[in-house]
Amino acid sequence: MLQVGFVGLGGIAREHLGIVSEFPKANIAAVCDIVQENAEKAAEQYGANAYTDFDILLECEQLDALFVCVPQFARADIEEKAAQRGIHLFVEKPLGIDMETVKKKAEVLHQSGVIVSTGYCLRYLDIIEKAKQYLVGKQIAMVRANRFDSMYGPLWWRDLSKSGGQLVDQVTHNIDMMMYLAGKIKKVSADMGLTIMKDVPGTTAPDVSSVNVVFESGAIGHIAASYIPQPDYRSSLEIMGNNFRVTIDGIATLTIVEKDQTISYKSNTLFYKEQDEAFLNAILTSDRSLILSSYEEAMNTLEVTLAANESAQTGLSVYL
Repeated sequence: MLQVGFVGLGGIAREHLGIVSEFPKANIAAVCDIVQENAEKAAEQYGANAYTDFDILLECEQLDALFVCVPQFARADIEEKAAQRGIHLFVEKPLGIDMETVKKKAEVLHQSGVIVSTGYCLRYLDIIEKAKQYLVGKQIAMVRANRFDSMYGPLWWRDLSKSGGQLVDQVTHNIDMMMYLAGKIKKVSADMGLTIMKDVPGTTAPDVSSVNVVFESGAIGHIAASYIPQPDYRSSLEIMGNNFRVTIDGIATLTIVEKDQTISYKSNTLFYKEQDEAFLNAILTSDRSLILSSYEEAMNTLEVTLAANESAQTGLSVYL
């Protein structure tokens, strides 16, 4: 049985806790949150030991794996301390809000040899795998994406200095999909503004973003994003080339349009479940190929989103 711990017990942790609790070869041994009530409630529900101090948890527990679900501004050296004890890591996205700090973490994790998975759960969708297979060998000319969402609940989310803004924290999934399917990005140019939401107390994160990118392949890309109030949620990705277009609507439908035919697929994947079980099975089997989003790949995605912030602030393109 894998002995699994959790640090940070907010909304996304609850998703992971439910999945891990049903995994036949895992036991939730310890949970930690700075809010004692959160820790005690989760501990009671899953039969775990409760902690409010991560260092005490490490001293008292013998863990095989740790889910790091602490917000990006509050990670400190959680990952490094766990990795140095040989504890395998699942790290929620985004990895941080400062590239140099994340690079230093990456070096420690690499040296430790532990298995690390990151929270880019959409990579585990069956329709994403179909799209990826279809695009093999095809020249991509243009990539277009959008995400029109809403303001996330926690107060820290609206603070640019803590969340990194919508692009870093939320739209990171969409940008990760662009890169997963179309390759690495080498140039970023962005414009952002704080418009409708500027009167919401504590809000400094831009509420509208327009980002142009150039891929290493030469393909051109664009993503539009906003969290201003809208009557509905929308998210889509289009990839175009010579006589083909691949469209992914939300997390539900893949449509491939060619000159003479159109094919659609509906997703049947519980992507959080696929993601978490891949991580646990990678530990059990020592098969790192089960992990679809490594720490290094998540760093590439973070770099693009932080570059977009920099470009919007300076008015200059950023070359990666």
